[in-house]
Amino acid sequence: MKNFALIGAAGYIAPRHMKAIKETGNDLIAGLDNFDSVGVIDSYFPNADFFVEFERFDRHISKLKYDKNINLDYVSICTPNYLHDAHIRFALRQGADAICEKPLVLNPWSVDSLKNIQKETGKKIYNILQLRVHQSIIDLKKKIDDGPKDKIYDVDLTYLTSRGNWYYTSWKGDESKSGGIATNIGVHFFDMLSWIFGGVKQNITHIYEHDRASGYLELERARVRWFLSINDEVLPKEVVEKGQRTYRSITIEGEELEFSGGFTDLHTTSYKEILNGNGYGIEDAAQAIDIVYDIRNSEAIGLKGEYHPFAKKALAIHPFRKK
Repeated sequence: MKNFALIGAAGYIAPRHMKAIKETGNDLIAGLDNFDSVGVIDSYFPNADFFVEFERFDRHISKLKYDKNINLDYVSICTPNYLHDAHIRFALRQGADAICEKPLVLNPWSVDSLKNIQKETGKKIYNILQLRVHQSIIDLKKKIDDGPKDKIYDVDLTYLTSRGNWYYTSWKGDESKSGGIATNIGVHFFDMLSWIFGGVKQNITHIYEHDRASGYLELERARVRWFLSINDEVLPKEVVEKGQRTYRSITIEGEELEFSGGFTDLHTTSYKEILNGNGYGIEDAAQAIDIVYDIRNSEAIGLKGEYHPFAKKALAIHPFRKK
């Protein structure tokens, strides 16, 4: 049984990590979050110690180590994106491996810095790239790998996940903290596509707004038109009529990739791989970090070239601004 700590216990994704820790037969001994709405812990680890102040959490981990000879094996990190770097460093300096939600970090240069501390401490940094363990995605990668080596595939990615005004008040609406739309809701798709279709040859941004982003990504073996949005006004009519607020579609050569199901246990599967020494590390995460960094730091060129059809949809005014 391995000892875990969890930093970021009150967020949406934290229960999936608690579940994964439990289902892999390990123990959560301490949790940390600025917010104390963490009653979900009772469903998994009611005896875990919990803190709302980092200083007390830090002291507790040290006391466990030096007073009771209880060491951390892993620190799971589910905090806002801009804090990942610091919390990963904390984990490694405690002598633990880090398991971090995506994006691992916001900026490419942070990857090199983390490689140094990983080498210095001898501990490992893992990134949760759960789409890589989804069976439909695994099957697609095999199909592409086994297919004609010179074939370039045409891919359309559309991901619409509606968010209310709270989004703009939270850290997610602050690009300096979340990395913006492409990073916050798109990084796992860019990771998946580059994992399957190879390295980046061209990265063009057509639209980059507070509620949407769209562009063209040319990979070694794919031409990808992509569109991401948090605005429910861009949802297809048939999706709205069904009462749904999320729409996810990936087509390859005009054929829809079906991967709507099978998400329930992906974190547990990821944890199993990590515990077996087969998890995805810094090198695996680096390309998607480069892609989303380039998207948010490039100049949107407008509707030119190979753009996604949804990019033509009317733009929206920021809910907190008059124009």
